Amino acid sequence: MKETLYYDGKCSLCVAEMDKLAGIKGDQLELQDIHKLSGQLTEEERINMLKVLHLQRGDQWITGIDANIAAWQHTRWGWIWRILGWPLIKPIANLAYKRWARWRYDRLYTK
Repeated sequence: MKETLYYDGKCSLCVAEMDKLAGIKGDQLELQDIHKLSGQLTEEERINMLKVLHLQRGDQWITGIDANIAAWQHTRWGWIWRILGWPLIKPIANLAYKRWARWRYDRLYTK
């Protein structure tokens, strides 16, 4: 099943990670810059998608650190990223991701 990872193309760190991912991912993962979806999203959807990573798997949406882990499963390095989902590590990784994502969004979109 093909999956799509939506990312913020105005975030330099996001773009750097997507460039890296693009070079090593399999064909079942598509990378989509949210800013290139003009007219396809409501303003509320666009804002929500810019706040954290979103991965679409069929009708299912995966967000935040889980979206990042899922996307990297399309590479040979996926096993390393799965560590972030381990029970003792996931709460810390999730908190760190949420704080970083909020800081990044505020820096880029609120002034």
